[in-house]
Amino acid sequence: MLEKNPVIFIILAFLVIMVGTTVTMIVPFKWINGPGDLIAGVKPYTPLQQEGRDIYMREGCNNCHSQTVRTLAADVERYGYGGTYSKSGEFVYDRPFLWGSRRTGPDLAHIGLKFPDPMGAWHRKHLENPQSVVPASNMPSYAFLNQPLDTTYTERKMKLLKFPYTQGDLDEVKGKTEMDAIVAYMRKLGTDIPIKKAEAATQPTGNLKNPYSDLKGVKAEALSLFAKDCAVCHGENRQGNIGPSLRGSAKSDAELFAIISNGRGGMPSFGSSLDEQKIWKMVTLIKLGKHDD
Repeated sequence: MLEKNPVIFIILAFLVIMVGTTVTMIVPFKWINGPGDLIAGVKPYTPLQQEGRDIYMREGCNNCHSQTVRTLAADVERYGYGGTYSKSGEFVYDRPFLWGSRRTGPDLAHIGLKFPDPMGAWHRKHLENPQSVVPASNMPSYAFLNQPLDTTYTERKMKLLKFPYTQGDLDEVKGKTEMDAIVAYMRKLGTDIPIKKAEAATQPTGNLKNPYSDLKGVKAEALSLFAKDCAVCHGENRQGNIGPSLRGSAKSDAELFAIISNGRGGMPSFGSSLDEQKIWKMVTLIKLGKHDD
């Protein structure tokens, strides 16, 4: 009996484990991480982004936030932000990778796609006071990152990682804060990959005429959509926050539809997540809800 001969039992157990490891972990490398997995648009980190990544790891952000969008349709819809599931080519310059497995907070692999503001206003406000943009968040404040960035080893890091840089890149880091660095890193995540375009169903048909002329009939759903997708930047009561107030607008219905569908400036596109009717309901809320509480 094997249980009476521990040496043979250990040897056989080791062989079984090695067979499983070979089949699932070693052999697949013959077909992955090859030229076909490269993504042309993925670029190395700049000195400022790399400093931000180091701060991200220093503060333990990866303990609560993963950076890998799984192939599940629900995960792609929730964390893809217009992109698809994560591919190995996205992480070619990550040393170490920060895939993680815990999602105490949302996955951040493509967070740069969700908030494309070139100034990083949302990220900055969120880091300084998370509850100001996500009231239910249990994330602590990182306002202390508004301190000078130590650039002593910046060039040495870039050389060690063999990332290209210029003197201008190094000069850009000087005078920056740790907050500037981590915001630069967050803004890059996911932005190098191709993203899907808005579905044809979200493109308005006909002459861009709003089918809703009465807010009362669509108010409940419009408020629910606003709370889910817009309140984080425009305020819970549409009073404005990072983005402008949405209590009334001088823009035409067609202009508002186009902005919501296609995005504008630092605002992401919602054309791939909201159908045409939902966008029109949002337009109606913005146009007719000026004095609505």
